[in-house]
Amino acid sequence: MKVAILSGSVYGSAEEVALHVKQLLIDAGFEVLLNSRNNPTLAQVQAFAPEAFLAVTSTTGMGELPDNLLALYSAIKDSLPGAWRGLPGGIIALGDASYGDTFCGGGEQIRELFGELGVHEVQPMLRLDASETVSPETDCEPWVEDFIKALRQ
Repeated sequence: MKVAILSGSVYGSAEEVALHVKQLLIDAGFEVLLNSRNNPTLAQVQAFAPEAFLAVTSTTGMGELPDNLLALYSAIKDSLPGAWRGLPGGIIALGDASYGDTFCGGGEQIRELFGELGVHEVQPMLRLDASETVSPETDCEPWVEDFIKALRQ
């Protein structure tokens, strides 16, 4: 199964989580496209022909997506590729709960986008709180294991 990881990071934590999750997915036998380093265009994501989506994003400003994910997010939102309707997906959101209502706002934006695209979340969004975790890469592993199981069903 092909999984596209859409990653957005400000200070690098979300990128580290995305890279770790990419390796976990590869180890589990999945083919993975990750946008974090090479920032593929929507056309490249479509050419990859994903069969599932995973978003890993931090939150910046007043609950917004990081700049390095914004162009891809906007391109996807503007074109709303119907070919993704019914595909499985999941979201790992990083944030700081002390920001109140904007906690994991980037993840919430992706959740709304998935809803518009018809991507079906196979499990609830994982919210990683920077005030509670020092190693988000390993803290996400149980969630990722469940995500992998859900993709295999």
